Amino acid sequence: MTSAAPSPTGDVIDDLHRRGLIAQSTDEGALRAHLAAGPVTYYCGFDPTAPSLHVGHLVQFMVLRALQRAGHQPIVLVGGATGLIGDPRPTSERTLNDRETVAGWVDRIRRVVAPFLDRPAAEQGLRAPLYVDNLDWTSQLTAIDLLRDLGKHFRVNRMLAKEAVSARLNSDAGISYTEFSYQILQANDFRELYARHGCTLQSGGSDQWGNITAGVDLARRTEGAATHAVATPLITSADGRKIGKTEGATVWLDPELTSPYAFFQYWLTIDDADARAWLPLFSERPADELEQLLTASRERPAARELQRALAEELTLLVHGPDQLRQAEGAGRALFGRADLTDLDAATLAAALTEAGAVEVTDPVPSIAVLLQQTGLAGSLSEARRTVKEGGAYLNNERVTDADAVPAEGDWLPGAWLVLRKGKRTIAGVHRGDGSPSAG
Repeated sequence: MTSAAPSPTGDVIDDLHRRGLIAQSTDEGALRAHLAAGPVTYYCGFDPTAPSLHVGHLVQFMVLRALQRAGHQPIVLVGGATGLIGDPRPTSERTLNDRETVAGWVDRIRRVVAPFLDRPAAEQGLRAPLYVDNLDWTSQLTAIDLLRDLGKHFRVNRMLAKEAVSARLNSDAGISYTEFSYQILQANDFRELYARHGCTLQSGGSDQWGNITAGVDLARRTEGAATHAVATPLITSADGRKIGKTEGATVWLDPELTSPYAFFQYWLTIDDADARAWLPLFSERPADELEQLLTASRERPAARELQRALAEELTLLVHGPDQLRQAEGAGRALFGRADLTDLDAATLAAALTEAGAVEVTDPVPSIAVLLQQTGLAGSLSEARRTVKEGGAYLNNERVTDADAVPAEGDWLPGAWLVLRKGKRTIAGVHRGDGSPSAG
């Protein structure tokens, strides 16, 4: 895989436009001049409203990384304060999480996302990111400070015009003063980061544009600061679903919530329209290489080269080279094109759980019974017929005796068996009696 070369400072806005990563910005001419004048400190904020960020958040890291490659100083804010409040949603009030839960999510998210910017800093000599929590300054605000020093700079008519706020005002649910006040807290983050770190640029999603520009305005009113902002487009699939939503499930960045194998498979199975639209957004390959991939996709769509390019590049970014190797190897191994014993227990568990698995205890049933229990055969007679016709496989070895029972040496790492019917239909069997795993 080819990585993008560091961008000259003056070219980073052109690069972001080429990749479709800028939907809105403040005065672009002034922003270009500001970036060209020297290293700029910039930030993007993420609220801990769940234990992890998801793949939709990756677009923000593409912007953070592009600016880092251009020589600028990144700040990642994980909102321990704003995460306790919640940005208004268009439909209903958020459930407020307790302080301990949010604090735990702040730490967990920071650990998961740190390598996205830490690795380039270490490997390419770029500026190392700063990690901040807005609870550090928000918790020091008194009610009088909030109303007198910050609130006086906000006009209610402008706050009411925000799309999510106006939608809630016109609904039966209404909106609480808690969520209505969120914009003040986010705007204050920009002011604080300007005062503490000289931060002059904020990036975020276009759904946050009102909050982002409120921060620009607040920094100007209170600090006399000339600050800037860019917003990324909202990313949806061709059928209108939010990116990262697959059969009602979210594709998380945390490997404990979405395994590296499932993460890899998500990108590998997106449709062609989404792959073509998302490739420039999420790939840091040079423009000519992207064009070659797009041309190849049009000429050989069945090869799914775009999907594989995204799966490889993003799994490497999020989970690292070892997990990429496991995820790539799992598909080959499950269908007999590589050695199953090369897979670790976590990858086997992820792959076979996704394919469909059953749990057994001693005494372990025969192969015929396992074929029926996993759904690879509709009945014992069908299972026996499949074996007789040479279409049943245990750990990629053809089964010749339907009544055979898997031996101790057949169990793979994590106490798994791989059953396969024909070339493409697989299922897993997990031994749940505490037996030691093989390998």
